[in-house]
Amino acid sequence: MDKNQLLLNPNKIVQYLNKPNTEFTKNDIIDFIIGNDIKMMNFRYIAEDGKLKTLNFVINDYKHLDTVLSTGERVDGSSLFSYIDASASDLYVIPRFRTAFLNPFSEQPTIDLLCSFYNSEGKPLDIAPEYILRKAHAKFKETTGFTFKALGELEYYVMSEKNELYPVADQKGYHTSAPFTNWEILRTEAIRLITECGGKVKYSHSEVGNFTTDEGFFEQHEIEFLPVDVEDAADQLIIAKWILRMLANVYGVKISFAPKITVGKAGSGLHIHMMLEKNGKNMLVDNDKLSNTAKKLIAGLLKHAGELTAFGNTIPTSYLRLVPHQEAPTNICWGDRNRSALVRVPLGWLSANNMVKDANPIEKQINIKGSEKQTIEFRAGDGSADIYEYLAALILAVEDGLKSKDSLKIAEELYISDNIFHDEKKLSKLDSLPVSCWESAEILEANRNFFEKDDVFPKAKIENTIKDLKSFNDKNLSDRLFGDSDSIKKLVEEYLHCK
Repeated sequence: MDKNQLLLNPNKIVQYLNKPNTEFTKNDIIDFIIGNDIKMMNFRYIAEDGKLKTLNFVINDYKHLDTVLSTGERVDGSSLFSYIDASASDLYVIPRFRTAFLNPFSEQPTIDLLCSFYNSEGKPLDIAPEYILRKAHAKFKETTGFTFKALGELEYYVMSEKNELYPVADQKGYHTSAPFTNWEILRTEAIRLITECGGKVKYSHSEVGNFTTDEGFFEQHEIEFLPVDVEDAADQLIIAKWILRMLANVYGVKISFAPKITVGKAGSGLHIHMMLEKNGKNMLVDNDKLSNTAKKLIAGLLKHAGELTAFGNTIPTSYLRLVPHQEAPTNICWGDRNRSALVRVPLGWLSANNMVKDANPIEKQINIKGSEKQTIEFRAGDGSADIYEYLAALILAVEDGLKSKDSLKIAEELYISDNIFHDEKKLSKLDSLPVSCWESAEILEANRNFFEKDDVFPKAKIENTIKDLKSFNDKNLSDRLFGDSDSIKKLVEEYLHCK
């Protein structure tokens, strides 16, 4: 790796070791701990509920440290996964050295590492979210020869007291600057800490959603990441959500990643951008145009869109967000730069014009090809998703699109060129996304074999997903709640702090 890239890397462990995190070894971690007088260590991991867990260690001596890093530690699996019986519940948590970061909130100097679960036989735990994603990506790379890269757009609301001095018009918060936005300071501190902890942030900004109620001021923000290998994309989203919530504690405000805060206002999604690479080249572009590979990818997402909501939209309020005219998808289609479509091809620098040269006449010609940044965006998911399982499901859908003979035909038939709500004839021909957890569960149940083949998703996992979705009993919920503001408010509060 270029030395300048390491110098600019904000991860303090990368700076100290002078090597990229992908090359971290056990001895590197020990050297950093000794060289920086680290007092404590945390193991972090994601279990069935999709939330970050913690196991704390005080570093007693060299032997203790070496042993823990070499062999991991035991945890009670039955308290972390409902599928595991208490009579045989011990699991191992094993640190992944490349994920190491310096904890930005601990009073004592502390190093944190994300971990993987292993069973009593020393094999990866088949139901662990992190391993489901790892299996999906390994199968994808073997089958297609491509590396699957991804990034998430992490949208959230900050809930605080009213901004009396510089009020903002309702639902007009997009890219607002301070002082007309209260919580730019929290967001910019968050992206600094996220990058120090290993995340690759593209940018951040305030979002459309802002409104005032008797309870206070609600302000929406977004952090978007850079495309990285899909396993790292999941890790950085998990750490980012933790950092945002920790900062909210510091500032005395609440943060929610819930898909809907109130009816009639912008919801929060978890849009996933994806990219396929081979030998370092972006395979979504061919001669500065969208490639057939990209169109097949899109077809796979559209073909399995209904099932994907079972992983990406997992609580009743998810379906209060997926309504018309809210920049959230409702119909199964795709388009260029079209925010009413389920799958969007964002503006991707496919034009040959050199805009930097035009904006800066004294600049020499720049030969960097912007088309290498082209991604495909899937817009249905939200903050209720288990990030690892959701990305795994997206990978399987894309893989099917790449392999299916009719993918280019599907892509051609489901392309739309403008806002779908402006063309009722076209709209009437499009299938719709599920409108409830119950309906999503039924679609997954009908197509469960697709996700269970090759044991990427264990049968027990799919069965539990279906059971959890149906347990909400939210069939026809939107109709039942229509006009009932008290019941809607109660439902929103119940799921305010989803995964």
